[in-house]
Amino acid sequence: MIRRNLLATAAAALTLGAAPAMAQDPTEACFVYVGPIGDGGWTFQHHEGALAVKEAYGDKVNIRWQESVPEGADAERVITQMAISGCDIIFTTSFGYMDATNAVAAKFPNVKFEHATGYKREHPNVSTYNARFYEGRAVVGHIAGKMTQTNKIGYIASFPIPEVIMGINSYFHHAKLANPDVELVVTWAYTWFDPAKEADAARAMLDQGVDVITAHTDSTAPLAEIGKEGGSAWGFGQASDMAAFMTNDDGTPGPRVASIIDEWSPYYVKRVGQLMDGTYEQVDSWAGMPEGEVVIGEMTDAIPADVRAEAQAMIDAITSGEYHPFTGPMNKQDGSAWLAEGEVSDDGTLLGMNFYIEGITGDIPN
Repeated sequence: MIRRNLLATAAAALTLGAAPAMAQDPTEACFVYVGPIGDGGWTFQHHEGALAVKEAYGDKVNIRWQESVPEGADAERVITQMAISGCDIIFTTSFGYMDATNAVAAKFPNVKFEHATGYKREHPNVSTYNARFYEGRAVVGHIAGKMTQTNKIGYIASFPIPEVIMGINSYFHHAKLANPDVELVVTWAYTWFDPAKEADAARAMLDQGVDVITAHTDSTAPLAEIGKEGGSAWGFGQASDMAAFMTNDDGTPGPRVASIIDEWSPYYVKRVGQLMDGTYEQVDSWAGMPEGEVVIGEMTDAIPADVRAEAQAMIDAITSGEYHPFTGPMNKQDGSAWLAEGEVSDDGTLLGMNFYIEGITGDIPN
């Protein structure tokens, strides 16, 4: 298991006189989750980050959270209640909380708000943070391209936003580099967390002959569905390690051959620490493998040794900055030129990505 890379503080406030130091109230760090903390994926991993904050600062911080908060009006109500109840910093952990976060921030200028994967910072007390998930998609795309026996790989997509489209393009591009014959099937689930829909999406792909699937949704349901194939299909953990699917009950290799882990602990510990020590500033953070926020979980022996070595080499190159997953030549879906040989995409294009790359069939939903 990936262990948290925790930051610790050990500063004590001392008075100049003989009187004892005044005890300070604990910092209240609050979290709004789109799914249940037991989802085994996205929300589980954010909650691990929250627990890391408590582990780092002990009695100096209290953590509070509310899980399974729908995006929309319910989110604004929950965020407002958190601000009223004394939260000093509120982390809203889903893209669809963006407008609600900014609306509440306008009413509570003394509370700090941190929105995950969004781009709106309409007020000075709103920061945004994201992870370069496409780096992990590149690695699992390479593995998928090498492991498929049917030359059909799948991607269960949540919503047609740039984060997801980036992931689709990175996954397919690296699968295609590994296997020129590979084809991609994309299924849009229109949900972040709905195990039944996610399982149905995986089943539909498997019935079409797809034998390697990655998901951009939050539950373990796709892996459970893939596991029913008895070793003829494979998948990847999403957002967290999902290590329970590495091995079947009979000891045979399970459907999960690797995973993309979103490691939020370093960011959460850092930001709460900055609030406590007075160095907190508004930021727009987009970190990845070099910062330890995107991690590839253990690659199992179901992946051939040479493919594991190639995947590790890609991880090392991305981590060192030697390789960027969106490096040309790459064309857009219609065949028009996008990136020339050796050219690297700028972040602005990636953050606004609304097109497929060449070789992907189908349209991006409106």
